[in-house]
Amino acid sequence: MTYRNPTPTVDIIIELIDRSQRPIILIERKNPPFGWAIPGGFVDYGESVESAAVREAEEETSLKVELVEQFHVYSDPNRDPRQHTLSVVFIATGKGEPKAADDAKNLGIFEFWQLPENLCFDHDRILRDYWHYRFYGLRPRLF
Repeated sequence: MTYRNPTPTVDIIIELIDRSQRPIILIERKNPPFGWAIPGGFVDYGESVESAAVREAEEETSLKVELVEQFHVYSDPNRDPRQHTLSVVFIATGKGEPKAADDAKNLGIFEFWQLPENLCFDHDRILRDYWHYRFYGLRPRLF
């Protein structure tokens, strides 16, 4: 019997706590699908989602981050055009000067009012939910 299961991924909303307004980091992807994205990637076999989040954050932004909380899980089968993935999204803090690395072509630091329009995957929804949580303390609904 062959099983087809979603692939686990992580996304890390990194708040730069050493800057006014705690802006977040987005990366511009160097591989398809192109556009801006929350730093993140695939969970390796034998790796916890927490370890994957810390690893992916450092690989793509060159920052060591501290995970603050697990925010939400996004699992719409159409969230990634390449395959069915589910993403465990974390909120993390970082300090210093981030630099694009790994599969990040570019990196930007953004306040909530200046996000780029060409966000990949379902990251527009994730960021909308995050800003709502950050400003009003309300988590996303499960359905």
